[in-house]
Parts: sequence; structure tokens; C-alpha cells
Amino acid sequence: MKIIKQKIPEVLLLEPKVFGDDRGFFVETARVSLHKDLGLPNLVQHNQSRSEKGVLRGLHYQLVNPQGKLVRCSSGRVFDVAVDIRRGSPSFGEWVGVILDDCSHKQLWIPAGFAHGYLVLSEVADFCYLCSNYYDPSSENGIIWNDSELNISWPDLDKEYQPILSIKDRKYPTLKNQSKDCLPLYIS
Repeated sequence: MKIIKQKIPEVLLLEPKVFGDDRGFFVETARVSLHKDLGLPNLVQHNQSRSEKGVLRGLHYQLVNPQGKLVRCSSGRVFDVAVDIRRGSPSFGEWVGVILDDCSHKQLWIPAGFAHGYLVLSEVADFCYLCSNYYDPSSENGIIWNDSELNISWPDLDKEYQPILSIKDRKYPTLKNQSKDCLPLYIS
């Protein structure tokens, strides 16, 4: 597996070896020993979502029970984003965005303390998350997807287009307007 550090060094892109022939393909999607070598925490919960084209999920994070996430798109194509929202971080407010799809099988490691979201680019996409902590709805929070100061370059979205959002995701504040008590603290 090839490991590619992103512009925010804690965010990693994992490129697995894909073994294919005329019958299909085989790809290893997780290995505890590799996760340990990379310094990733134990991954305790596996989630999957299915969404249609134009759905944007995020930007989500958990404050009290933060989750690191190893994410991949098992079917279809998405633009996946990790935003550093850790107070005091040298990369606070910076983001990494990558295309994840069912052809390259790349995965993105998003550490705890980052907001996460993705936009579905294909007609339908299945998205898988391996999480370092359990989902805790009482700890869930978010940043609005179109925060002008973050200036995330969502592909296929022009200024007039509005993605399909949940009611909750429409109501999140900008990073600047998020209460400091609602943001994780950077620990070097």
C-alpha cells in the first residue's frame, strides 16, 4: 500500500494495490498491522451510507468523543474533504480535498479534530467509514459546507447550484462563527 501525506501532514491518502483480471478485482481495504504502523488508533465502528448525485454530507465532527475516520468510496465517485478545525493548529482552517472512487480504491485518513464532508459526483455512491470512536449524537457538531473563508473548491458546483443537504447540515455556522468551546484543541 502506498501512503501519501497531504498538505496537512496528519491527513493521509492510502493507495492500495488492486489485483484485477477479467473476473473483477481484489483489494485489501483494512489491515490492523498497517494502521498500527501508521500510528492510527483502533478503528471500532464501520459505517456505510448510500447517496445520490448532488448530495453533500457534512462538514461533521464530534467534539466530546472525537472520531478519526478512514474513509473510502466502495461504489461510485465522491469528492471528500477534511478541514482542520483544531484551535491552535498551524493548519487551522485549511482543508484537503480528494476524489475517492470505486476504480482507484483510494482511502483517506481524517484524524480526530477535523471536520469531514463529501459531495457525491456519480449517479449513486456507497461511502464507507472506519471510525476510531463510536457515533455519539450528543457530541455531533458541524461547519457549513460553503463557508466563504474556508473557500472549499467543491467540483461540479457553480455559484448558482445548491447541493442536496440535510436540514441539520443547512443550519451549521461558519468556522469563524463557531463557539470556541465547540472546537477541538490542537495538541502537538
